[in-house]
Amino acid sequence: MPFTFGQVIAAGQMAKTEGLAGKLADGTVIPLQADIKATHADGSVRHVIVSGVLPSLAAGQTQTLTLAKSSASAQGNVTLQQLAASGLDSKVTITLDNVQYTASLADAIAAGKPMNWLSGTVANEWIMAAPLKNAAGVAHPLLNARFDVRWYAGLSKKAHVSVAVENDKTFTAGARNLTYDVKIDVGGRTVYTKAGLTHYHHSRWRQSAWWDAASTPTVHLQHNTAYLLATKAVSNYDQTVVPSEKELARFATQLTDANVGPMKIGMLNPYMPSTGGRNDIGPLPGFSVMYLLSQDKRAKDIMLAAAEGSGSWSMHLRDEKTGYPLRTDTEATKLATTHMNLANRGPLPVPRCADGNNTLCQTPYAHDTAHQPSLAYLPYLVTGDYYYLEELQFWAASNPLETDPGNSGNGQGLVRWQQLRGQAWSLRTLGHAAYATPDAHPLKAYFTKQLDNNLNYYHATYVVGNPNNLGAYDGSGVAAFPVTASSNWQDDFFTWSFGYLAELGFEKAMPILQWKAKYPVGRMTAPGFCWVHAAPYWLEFRDSMSTPVYSSFAQMFAANFGGGSIRTDDDRRYSDPLGTRFADHECGSQAQADWLTRAIGWTFPKGRMVGYADSVNGYPAILQSALAVSATSGIPNAEQAWTTFNGRTAKPDYSTAPQWAIVPRK
Repeated sequence: MPFTFGQVIAAGQMAKTEGLAGKLADGTVIPLQADIKATHADGSVRHVIVSGVLPSLAAGQTQTLTLAKSSASAQGNVTLQQLAASGLDSKVTITLDNVQYTASLADAIAAGKPMNWLSGTVANEWIMAAPLKNAAGVAHPLLNARFDVRWYAGLSKKAHVSVAVENDKTFTAGARNLTYDVKIDVGGRTVYTKAGLTHYHHSRWRQSAWWDAASTPTVHLQHNTAYLLATKAVSNYDQTVVPSEKELARFATQLTDANVGPMKIGMLNPYMPSTGGRNDIGPLPGFSVMYLLSQDKRAKDIMLAAAEGSGSWSMHLRDEKTGYPLRTDTEATKLATTHMNLANRGPLPVPRCADGNNTLCQTPYAHDTAHQPSLAYLPYLVTGDYYYLEELQFWAASNPLETDPGNSGNGQGLVRWQQLRGQAWSLRTLGHAAYATPDAHPLKAYFTKQLDNNLNYYHATYVVGNPNNLGAYDGSGVAAFPVTASSNWQDDFFTWSFGYLAELGFEKAMPILQWKAKYPVGRMTAPGFCWVHAAPYWLEFRDSMSTPVYSSFAQMFAANFGGGSIRTDDDRRYSDPLGTRFADHECGSQAQADWLTRAIGWTFPKGRMVGYADSVNGYPAILQSALAVSATSGIPNAEQAWTTFNGRTAKPDYSTAPQWAIVPRK
C-alpha cells in the first residue's frame, strides 16, 4: 500500500542532512522517502513530504506509523523516459465551438520542461504543462493543461495522475468564460466526462485518477494533532474540544454532485462578501479545525473539497512568461491591478474581459479579502499536494491587487488600504505562503519580502509612530483610512494575525503584537473599563475625526457606557426603566447583571459578557483568539486578561464549529 503525506517538523528537530524512517506497532521498520521542502530560520527542516509503502493493510485495518530520524533518503534514478516507456498515458480532450483541442501526457513530456516535485527510491512526481491544440496544431489562446504524475516505480501500475485545465492567463487578451465538452483519459480509460461545462475566466479545475483502477489505494492518513499544534504551523486550538459526532455525520451527507467537481466549491459560500458569522471565516475554517482536532475523514473530505473548489474563483493570474502565479515586484508588473475602475492602468489586460463590459465574464462566485477563508494552506501541509500549494500562492498573490497600485506600494504588496478584517486575512494568507512555499521555489523570496514590506509598514506606523495609547487600529498611515470607532472584533482579527505571524517565526511581527495586544488586554483589565463590555459590536475611541483617540480605557468606557443608555448584543441602545446608569454598578456584579436584565428584557446572568457570548461566532469568541496570542506576548496584565476571560460564565459550545477555539500556548 503506497502512501504520501506532508509533515510539518518543529524547529530544531530535524537537520536537512537527515532522513526519516517509520516504525510500525509490531516493530517493523519501513524505509521512508523524505522530500524536504521548507526549512526554519535555523536551517532545520520545517516541511517535508513523506512517501512509503506499507507491506500490507487489510480493509478496515488501522496501523500506527511512528516517525524517527534516519539517514538521508537515497536519490532516485527514475526518469521521465522510463515513465513514458512504462505504458502510462493520459489525455484531455475539449470540444469548444465545434473544434476539438487535445493535450496529452506525451505532449507534456516531449515539451521537456517538467518540474520534479518528488524524487527518490519510493516515489517520483513530475508536474508538466501542455497547450491544448487543435488538429492543425494551433493552441487555444486561453486554455492550458497541466499534468501531475506521481509514480511509485517499484509497484506495478501504481501511478496517480492529476489533470488540470486552466483559464488563467494574465497578459493574454480576450479573457472570458468558456463553455465546452471535456473528456479525460488515464491509462486508456475515460475517468471524467462532462458536456457543456462552463469554465470561468481566470479559474482552474482538475480531476485525478490512479493508473490501475482495479488496485486503487484507498487509505485515510491521520496526523498527530498534538504534534502538529506544537509545531506552531497552526494556532493552538483547544484539544479538550471534542468535535461533534452529529456534525461529522452531517458532513458525510454534504458533498454531492451538485457541489463537487469542476467549477464547484463544496460547502463554501459562493458570495464571499456575505456578512455575518460563518463557519469558513476565522484563522482556519471551522471544518478545517474539526479535521485538525478529530483527524476524521468526513471533516477532511469537506476541507479538501473546499481546497479543490478554491480554483473556481476568478482571481487566478498565471504569468505566461514565468509559468507561476503573478508577482508584482518587477518594473514590468508593479502597476498591475485588478480594480474594475482602473482599466487603463498597468500592464494589460490583467485581467480585462473580452467584451469590455464584463458580460462574457459573469460568474456565480464573488471573492474578497474581508471575508476570505483559508482554503489551501492546511490541505497543502498535510498532503504535500502541489495543486494546493499553488492555490495558496494564487490567493496570496492576488490579495493586494484590487486597488490603485499606489495604495499597495507599487508592487510591495501592502494591504493597508483594505478593510481592517481584510488586512488581517490577507496578512494570514501571505504568512501562510511565505511559511509554506518551498525554499527552492521562485516565489519563496517574493512572498517573504511582501510580508516583510507589510510588517515594516505596521511597525513604522504603530510601534514607532504610536498614534494612540490604547493599541487600537485607528487607520493611521499612508493610504489607510482613519476612523473614529473600532469594530473591535475586526481589531481582534488583526491582533490575532500578528500573534500568529510571530508564532510562524516572523520575528518582526512580535513588537507589533506587543503594541496591538494592549487593546484586547486593556479591555479586560484596565482600570475604569469593565470586561463585561470588552466585546461589543463596536467601540467609539474618539469624539470626531478632528480629535485625538482617547488617552485611556477609562475615558473610552465613559464615552461608550457612561450615559443613560448603552449598546448591547444587537448594537441597539438600551436604558434602565428605573433610570440608573450602567456605569454606576460594579463591574461583573449581580447589580450590573440586574441592570442589563431590566434594560434588555431577558435574564442576563452574572459573569456573562455582551456580544453573543455563547455563540461560536460571537464577539467574545473572536476576542478569545486575540487574548490567546496576547497571553504569551509578554505585555503587562496579558495573563490576567486571559484568566478573567476564561472565568466568564457563558461560553460557546465549540464542538460543532471550533474556528475560534484558540488557547494560549504553555
